[in-house]
Formats: sequence, C-alpha cells, structure tokens
Amino acid sequence: MDTRWKPNVTVAAIIEKDGRFLLVEEHTPEGLKLNNPAGHLDPGESPLQGCVRETLEETTYSFEPTALVGVYLSRFERKGAAGAPDEDVTYLRFAFCGELGAADVRRSLDEGIVRTLWLTPDEVRASTARHRSPLLLRCVEDYLARRRYPLELVYCDPSVNLQRSA
Repeated sequence: MDTRWKPNVTVAAIIEKDGRFLLVEEHTPEGLKLNNPAGHLDPGESPLQGCVRETLEETTYSFEPTALVGVYLSRFERKGAAGAPDEDVTYLRFAFCGELGAADVRRSLDEGIVRTLWLTPDEVRASTARHRSPLLLRCVEDYLARRRYPLELVYCDPSVNLQRSA
C-alpha cells in the first residue's frame, strides 16, 4: 500500500436540556440530514477547542465541555461524482457533553446548517433514516447510559497549538 490511511478527525457536542437533545439539520452530499453539533478538528486546536468552536459555529451557542462521552470510529462509502470512483470515508469522533451557554444573537448559523432543533430520545431514535451518521444515535445512547470520562483522558501536547512558520 503506497498511501497512508488517515481518518477524518471530528468532534461532537452531546447537549441535553430538559430531556431533549440539541441537533442540527444540515445540507450534506447525501441530502438534508440531522447531526449532533459536530465537525472536523482544525489544525492547531485540541479536540476540546474544536468542540467549543463547532458548537458555536453550528448552533450560535457557547458550550463548555465537562466530560468525554466516548471515542468512536465509523466508515462509509460515498458515491463518486460523474465517473469518479467511490470514496471510502472513515471518521474518528471525540464526543463531549457539557454545559450549554447563551446564544450569540449576532452570529448566524454556519454555512450548510439549516436550523437547530431539540428532540427527545424517542424522536432521535425514530429519525435514524435522516441521521448523517450512525454515531449520532450511539452518542445519545451512551450519554443516556451515563457514560462520562474525565476530560484529561484526551491529552493534547502543547506542540499542537504552536503556530507554524510560513
């Protein structure tokens, strides 16, 4: 094998309030889908920083992670565009729960996000055909099972936050 396999590293916020979970409805290559507030880890940020950023961008709410819910690996095949080969995509997801802060009314939802919505666990379970990933439900179920791990479990070496010289 000539190329090294590199999964997409993502972060997700599992946010529950009054028995409902905060989800986003977003445009994807597979159509309009539901997801936890989530996204790709950016260069130079820790998983915690990425989760805070993605939650703010996708929901306009501030978010403070308090625990790791889990680390997940998933894989799917995305159909290639017009004669291109199919794409084998793997995601490595760090999911955090925490405290939801206030919405920033000056912000708009990130590009591609249609709206935010609050669903009960049963509504999340009933909407699996619309989930962007099977990890959405798995993260909610793990949260409901009270899976919580210390944030210190995810170590980020200070070298990650160093600015690279051009």
